[in-house]
Amino acid sequence: MMSAISLNIGSLLAFIICGIGNILFRSTLANNVYKNGEKVILYVNKVGPYSNPQETYHYYHLPVCRPLEVVHKKLSLAELMNGDRMAESIYNISFRVDTPKTALCNKFQYKASELISMLRAIEANYYFEFIIDNIILRNFLGNVEEISIFPHKHKVFLFTHHHFIFEYNNEEIVHAKILIDRERPHRIDNAFENNLPVDVTFTYSVEWKESKVRRSQADIVHDSFFPKSFEIHWLSVINSSLLVFLLLAFVVLIMIRIIRSDLSKYNFGNEKEANDFDDHGWKVIHGDVFRSPKYLNMLCAILGVGVQLLTITATILLIVLFSLIDEHTHGLINVAALVLYALTSGIAGYVSSSMYKKLGGERWIFNINLTFGLFSVPTFMVWSIENSISWAYKSTQALPYQTVVLLLALWTLIGYPLTVVGGVLGKNFPHGFCDVKNDVAAYRVRQIPRELPSALGFYHSPLAYGFVGGFLSFRSTGFFVLTYALFFYCQRSQMSGFFQTSQFFGYVFLVCYGFFISLGTVSFFASWKFVQYIYSNIKTE
Repeated sequence: MMSAISLNIGSLLAFIICGIGNILFRSTLANNVYKNGEKVILYVNKVGPYSNPQETYHYYHLPVCRPLEVVHKKLSLAELMNGDRMAESIYNISFRVDTPKTALCNKFQYKASELISMLRAIEANYYFEFIIDNIILRNFLGNVEEISIFPHKHKVFLFTHHHFIFEYNNEEIVHAKILIDRERPHRIDNAFENNLPVDVTFTYSVEWKESKVRRSQADIVHDSFFPKSFEIHWLSVINSSLLVFLLLAFVVLIMIRIIRSDLSKYNFGNEKEANDFDDHGWKVIHGDVFRSPKYLNMLCAILGVGVQLLTITATILLIVLFSLIDEHTHGLINVAALVLYALTSGIAGYVSSSMYKKLGGERWIFNINLTFGLFSVPTFMVWSIENSISWAYKSTQALPYQTVVLLLALWTLIGYPLTVVGGVLGKNFPHGFCDVKNDVAAYRVRQIPRELPSALGFYHSPLAYGFVGGFLSFRSTGFFVLTYALFFYCQRSQMSGFFQTSQFFGYVFLVCYGFFISLGTVSFFASWKFVQYIYSNIKTE
């Protein structure tokens, strides 16, 4: 009976994983080859303000030339997560066939409402994005020319001609770019003065060039349209690492001298000195230091999720470092993180339950559920708010309901069962995670907790100790990242508007929350091993 249930569960998980893989790699792994004269489909994707990376809308959201029936491309999960909404365009492009200046459609007559929509888009510095054979093309809809500051006047121009340049190697497209005609744009702001409809003719041209670069060697997705500020500066990383290790070495040397001095007095000093240290030294709390904390479930859940997040981070860094996936491909890293989060849920359950057993916990079901929801529930709540805002703004960042169902299935049918399995293993087989010889059971814990002085000021409270002790290290890094994000938003970026602000700070909060949990886990285990070491080397009665 149990084997049949296990087989059914395994088959279900395999089916879900295969389905996710099919959706994930449906189009990201496509590598098209073309014959001479074969039609190449150009997809229009999205538009949005240049300064607001997350504020994107469908290209046909604007009044532009479009087909009679809009045909959308089937997208992978990675592309949907990236906010892509590709639709076939009416550009007639054939492989290795140059096209002179050609009208895209009949004269496009702008109504007053359509003209206002296009005018506002250009004033907001909107860019557009096309995709051909998984190569991204971006440029601006138009530009604004300032006339005077006071009174403020400006001219608004619409770019009406697109020139495509494609580079090919044998049967493959290896590079592409789109140029706009800045010399002869169409002015549209003066139409309100004449109170007449505006007729605009959109044109395009195509140029093909031979290249010796193979597609596998070309960085076909990377472009320089957006400023790139995330390149790794290895020299700075090495300098920072050396500084950290140097400071760490100094602290370790100081701590070793202090601990050795105290241990020699505790273990080899005369009786009078030992009694004096018993009254006021750190030995005095040896019977309480390993007592289970008050909020044991929360502590163990934080440790489990922290180890899980550290595992995900390390795995993604290794994947990118060894170029196992193309980090530029339409949000592939985002989907990799989601899949890894589900698959590593067992690690969170195992670590949490192992520590829970060591510290004498008894509410196992609550511990497993808390571990599962500690990070996923806040993430789901933030995403729900942001996705609702995206729906209200009709942005492409809003996920379709089919994708939402898929992600919920990934979360509940893979993540939760693995958390339960990890929790059961951690409860019954904790020895693989921690050293039993140096476990809590090896130390005596007083049956009656030591009474703490009640006349001390607020600066002796647990909250004050926690704030001072962790202000410059470990989980406090999450607060520093949040502070810098606020500084970056106000002083470094040009982001604006409620939509972009909510998107930015909503997901920055989740990143900082992840820092808070994962680095707090590092600090706990470092402190745990340190306290175990010093108290295992003193003589107790």
